Amino acid sequence: MNAKTEPVSERQKLAPILRHPDAIHCGRDIAGDLLAAEQREWLVTNGIGGFASGTMAGNLTRRYHGLLFAALKPPSGRTLLVAKLDETADYDGESYALAANRWAGGAIEPQGFRNIESFRLDGTAPVWNFACGDALIEKRIWMEQGSNTTYVRYGLVRGRAPVELTLKALVNYRDYHSTTHAGDWHMEVSQVESGLRVLAYEGAAPFYLLSQRGTGESAHDWFRNFDLVLERYRGLDDHEDHLHAGTFRAVVAPGESATIVLTTEATAGFDGESAWGRQAAHEQTLLDRWRAAQPQVSEESPAWIKQLVLAGGQFIVRRPLPEDAEALSMIAGYHWFCDWGRDTMIALPGLTLTTGRPEVARKILSTFTRFVERGMLPNVFPDTGETPEYNTVDATLWYFEALRQYWEATRDAEFLDRLYPVLAEIIDWHVRGTRFNIHVDPGDGLLFAGEPGVQLTWMDAKVGDWVVTPRIGKPVEVNALWYNALHSMAKFANALGKDAAAYASMAERVREGFQRFWSDSARCCFDVIDGPDGNDSSLRPNQIFVVSLPESPISPEQQRAVVDTCSRHLLTSHGLRSLSPGSPQYRGHYGGSPRERDASYHQGIAWGWLLGPFALAHLRVYKDAELAMSFLRPMADQLRIHGLGTLSEIFDGDAPFAPRGCIAQAWTVAEVLRTWTALATVSGDSKTPTARG
Repeated sequence: MNAKTEPVSERQKLAPILRHPDAIHCGRDIAGDLLAAEQREWLVTNGIGGFASGTMAGNLTRRYHGLLFAALKPPSGRTLLVAKLDETADYDGESYALAANRWAGGAIEPQGFRNIESFRLDGTAPVWNFACGDALIEKRIWMEQGSNTTYVRYGLVRGRAPVELTLKALVNYRDYHSTTHAGDWHMEVSQVESGLRVLAYEGAAPFYLLSQRGTGESAHDWFRNFDLVLERYRGLDDHEDHLHAGTFRAVVAPGESATIVLTTEATAGFDGESAWGRQAAHEQTLLDRWRAAQPQVSEESPAWIKQLVLAGGQFIVRRPLPEDAEALSMIAGYHWFCDWGRDTMIALPGLTLTTGRPEVARKILSTFTRFVERGMLPNVFPDTGETPEYNTVDATLWYFEALRQYWEATRDAEFLDRLYPVLAEIIDWHVRGTRFNIHVDPGDGLLFAGEPGVQLTWMDAKVGDWVVTPRIGKPVEVNALWYNALHSMAKFANALGKDAAAYASMAERVREGFQRFWSDSARCCFDVIDGPDGNDSSLRPNQIFVVSLPESPISPEQQRAVVDTCSRHLLTSHGLRSLSPGSPQYRGHYGGSPRERDASYHQGIAWGWLLGPFALAHLRVYKDAELAMSFLRPMADQLRIHGLGTLSEIFDGDAPFAPRGCIAQAWTVAEVLRTWTALATVSGDSKTPTARG
């Protein structure tokens, strides 16, 4: 089809040439190098659980790469509908590939990465500039907020003549965790007024490939054996097939653009310029809210912190409920997590309160309160929407800490009063006992949790029936959270004019009992006490929360010893190791089969989110905000590696601490952002070189 193109203003036309973004920008040295470019992944999201993601090079390296992963049951039911567009540009008598594919067997064809002159993020949107002779073609990708719709816009920002684009649309229809081997699968591809309609099979949700005007040319050819190198690294099925469902053609004159719309909505808008305006306005609002909430630190903050504000917005999603269609939740990580209770409560303050969105915090806190059962919050909402799972001891306790920070930020007495009966019931359930043997030990006031075969703490890896780090007994961070939850309840009671004495008394009992965690010989805390084999002296990072949380049950001298021990044995440039290298069980590299990866997940791998609590604990004992802030600065470089413009889930425990796991993890982004803001505020001068990062 020869689609009409959209006019672009002179300012828009020159922007890709004149602008040099502060945060994420690279030239041919990275973007044109296949090995470097395919290790850098972009991500855009739609606020209802859907996403698009791929590599800077343009080739697919994992099953989670595609242009439209639609959340058919927001925020779950994520389904790959459109894998990619294979593009060719014909200009001045020459043909230039813009796409790239790696095939099983090793062939790389086409090699469009060779024509990438530069790559950048405009907000969160990936933007490529392709140099084709003297022509410069800009490609950008974004999603419509609240809609399973992806826009791909091509603009000719420089050239002596028009360029003809040929775009082959490759589609699929599968769960986002799966891979497709086509066999003789035949989809129904039909022409509609503005493009193509695809129906994968009877009963499937139809989706559309649309252009500004006209129709596409339908096709039905399976492209087989795309090589997924990262799936091979993960020990999983490493090749896949996608269907070539249709071809679009557009002639684009200098200063004009053409947009392809990939959507589940037959009436989606075609105007790429207007759609981009909505997305740009959405992200500008995120930045404006943050600046209003943090006026003392926002203006002089480094570019990578501003980028994290935008990255943080990608995790907030709608979770419609029968009683509240506007309920909100939070995706734990992209590409493969949905919304988890623990992750949400840990990440909530950094992603909502730090960024000036308390109404979002209130919505999420309210959403999760509806699922409290037997004094527990769910650990995970399954992707397919079944009954939530409650296998967690700490998610509920992190809820108290998230609510405490919400209260400190808003003084929302009406909301606190509404939640107070639920909070009191949660405490009562923990005292008398709830699931999985979670109960208060009347002998010392500490919280016991666990039974064989379940994993209840954040160190939750499980392979079949093997719980890698069971931690049955009284985990140190669980009891630090329990102590803080009781203090928070006493404060809440006082604020509402209720009797706080019982909660204050319980907190004091915990403080006295907490000395049982202290090991004089190791000069730090046991990781778990009163377990099946006694006290666990494994050196893990969980004790850092005893110092980083607002109320600490140990002495200042003990606090300093904890920080020093973690500094000496667990600290890396990108997080804290989950186990000391001195342990026989230590594993410093994350990779291999699912069993191998789960076996190392909490046995030495460094977790980025722990860097925030460590820096806050360091501030507490050394009283130097500038020094504490220095521990966060290596994370700035991580925004240019792995997940572009965001922060990864985990890192190898061994140098050079390579990023692993999810390319974008909510609690990593949240805790770095929250902690940097807190430290910059404490330093009192965000304009100093150290505060600027």
